[in-house]
Amino acid sequence: MEPTIDPSTGRPLPADAIQRILFIAPSVHVYNIPPLTSTKGYVAASWTADNNKRQIFTARLRILETAIPTSNNDEAVKTDILLEDPSNGQLFAAAPYTIPAVVEQVLDSSRFFALRVQGEGGRKAVLGVGFEERSEAFDFSVSLQEARKTLGIDDDGKAGGKKPEKKEKAAEKKDFSLKDGETITVNIGGRAGRRNQVKSEEFIRDMEVFSLPPPPGGSVGTFLPPPPSAQDVKAQKRLSQNLEVPLSGSIEDLGFDDGEFGEFQ
Repeated sequence: MEPTIDPSTGRPLPADAIQRILFIAPSVHVYNIPPLTSTKGYVAASWTADNNKRQIFTARLRILETAIPTSNNDEAVKTDILLEDPSNGQLFAAAPYTIPAVVEQVLDSSRFFALRVQGEGGRKAVLGVGFEERSEAFDFSVSLQEARKTLGIDDDGKAGGKKPEKKEKAAEKKDFSLKDGETITVNIGGRAGRRNQVKSEEFIRDMEVFSLPPPPGGSVGTFLPPPPSAQDVKAQKRLSQNLEVPLSGSIEDLGFDDGEFGEFQ
């Protein structure tokens, strides 16, 4: 069985190396782009001018992650962006993804990127890459973001070069139990507690001042008599009407003149 070749260096990989494909696009357009003339960034409109005159190749693009075990029971992880011949898989160009600046999105499109590739002997070049679908370009950007997390590359361009640790250190346990001779002092209240206590005492004194005295001749727990019934009220009313002294004199003498057809006739 032939050994696996490192695409970025051309050297054989160890037999226990593990490779994983993070992204693959079967067809992307590769452009020979002019040198960058502005510090703002690249513009893809100049690449596709004159009926795509600068297009040089249609390639298959892959993002390949390689994990190589080390002597200290760890692993070194590297990521490469590969441009390959879609018909036979032969490598056309490789871009080791070590810093975010290796891939730069253009200013005027979300489907085009400038890719810094590296060839044999350390020769470097910048190629233009264009996706046919925006969804592919979006997935390409998301895969690069995940690769940066794995590689420990910060968004500000600093490369840590180490894979983040998978196992988090357990938090140190602190002993909060009381030792021999130790005590706990708890302060309850404070200024606010003293103010609340004073207000409570004043409220109790006020309630004592305005409390109602007990009914005369009664004792605690004595019940009031029930209210009179409706029949008793009516009988008492009739009795009071019969006891009234009739007024002397006629209605006219009392000052009521109801006329000829009044109701008092």
